Amino acid sequence: MTARPQRREIRTAVVLTNPAAGGGRAGEAARRATARLRERGVEVLAVSGNDPQDAVRLAREAIARDVDALVAVGGDGMIGLAIQALAGTQVPLGVVPAGTGNDLARDYGLPLKNPEAAADLIADGHALRVDTGRIDTADGATRYFGSVLAAGFDSLVSDRANRLRRPRGRMRYNLAILLELARLRPLPFRLVLDDGTVLEQDLTLAAVGNTRSYGGGMLICPEADHADGLLDVTLVGAMPRRRLVRFFPTVFKGTHVRHTGVSTHRTAGLRIESAGINAYADGDLAGPLPAEVRVVPQSLTLLVPA
Repeated sequence: MTARPQRREIRTAVVLTNPAAGGGRAGEAARRATARLRERGVEVLAVSGNDPQDAVRLAREAIARDVDALVAVGGDGMIGLAIQALAGTQVPLGVVPAGTGNDLARDYGLPLKNPEAAADLIADGHALRVDTGRIDTADGATRYFGSVLAAGFDSLVSDRANRLRRPRGRMRYNLAILLELARLRPLPFRLVLDDGTVLEQDLTLAAVGNTRSYGGGMLICPEADHADGLLDVTLVGAMPRRRLVRFFPTVFKGTHVRHTGVSTHRTAGLRIESAGINAYADGDLAGPLPAEVRVVPQSLTLLVPA
């Protein structure tokens, strides 16, 4: 049974923003949310990181100030940075969605495209304790994630998009998809689940979900539950280019799991290996495989609808 949110009094908050998120929408969303929080009697300190490392540093400094909430304004990447500082603490995370995908916000029913409504929800202070995932990658890095970790075709596309200098925005990602489709190949994976099950097969991609969606509403792990103490694993077998193009639209409905080339698993942890492949978590680079991935139960407090 899913726990009910517990009421917290939110008197002070640090608002952490990436002004460039969502094509520049995050800056305006932060101004509107901050104004509403102050109208609600919340004392607000607004900060903006110069880069990801700076954002995490600011988030950790906010926690040290003993504030009642850390508010992340932006997309899943900004929320992911906040989670690095908040995982394992009792400080609640408030979210003002202002990114492109907003997948974590979708899963928890947070208001989209309405900074005032998101600020009201934060000020209401209904706090829910939820799971996160943790990934330890081959380069020695550790990262917590709130939504989905992906490796395979998806991460190759992200690698390619990060190398491209133009075009800007979503079109750069679309171009990366076309370029990677042109060189599509089976990717040998080896996964070892917590119960000792070994899975060795050629895949298109592997996804590990604490929540259900990524990529702006693609239900890659449609049965994932953010509070069950388990991770959902979706493995998409290797398939020809033409079949893959027809397959991907079904992911938005979550019906892809009925495909004969797809298998799903549920586990508290796993080891995932594939030579030359990076893993991405909450849309950002986590690091190279092999990696150890584990659920961290009840490790994050999130401000949610009552």
